[in-house]
Amino acid sequence: MAKRLFDVSVALALLVVLSPLITIVAMLIAFRLGRPVFFRQSRPGLHGRPYEIVKFRTMRDAVDSQGRPLPDEARMTRLGTWLRATSIDELPELWNVVKGEMSLVGPRPLMMEYLPRYSVEQQRRHEVLPGITGWAQVNGRNSLSWQEKFELDVWYVDHRTAWLDLRILMLTVKKVFCRDGISAEGHVTVEDFYGND
Repeated sequence: MAKRLFDVSVALALLVVLSPLITIVAMLIAFRLGRPVFFRQSRPGLHGRPYEIVKFRTMRDAVDSQGRPLPDEARMTRLGTWLRATSIDELPELWNVVKGEMSLVGPRPLMMEYLPRYSVEQQRRHEVLPGITGWAQVNGRNSLSWQEKFELDVWYVDHRTAWLDLRILMLTVKKVFCRDGISAEGHVTVEDFYGND
């Protein structure tokens, strides 16, 4: 309950304080990329139950001759690259925190199709709410291998405390300014997880 109260209080305060920035970014996206301004996608939450994550849109709706989306590097824009580098694209997730679908700190929500690909140990990352930031994010983010990320996620599940959450939040601010680990090597975001084989 204390963690939930902290999450909601901080998320609401940030939404109010950052509302001018959120408004300006929304207008920039509408002007540069068009509508919709927000990217919405089903992600696994607590115990793997799906919820709709909300982020700022960072990519163009570009498709090939067959109508299939082009690779990320072909759809990513300069504005989108900047939004991801500064983590501003994550700000709308504060609303997910207010709704109780996410926490400020926890394992990052990944793709629904990854659920059957996890080992039993890796599935333990869903024993807590997903977070806007997490232990893996402040220890390498997308520069880590999938195995390293999952090990850090499960370590957080087993060792989470209020003090650890505060430490992660402070380290997150530092990482955002340093722009560490934004993308995996050779990718504009991160490569897909295909399982442990």
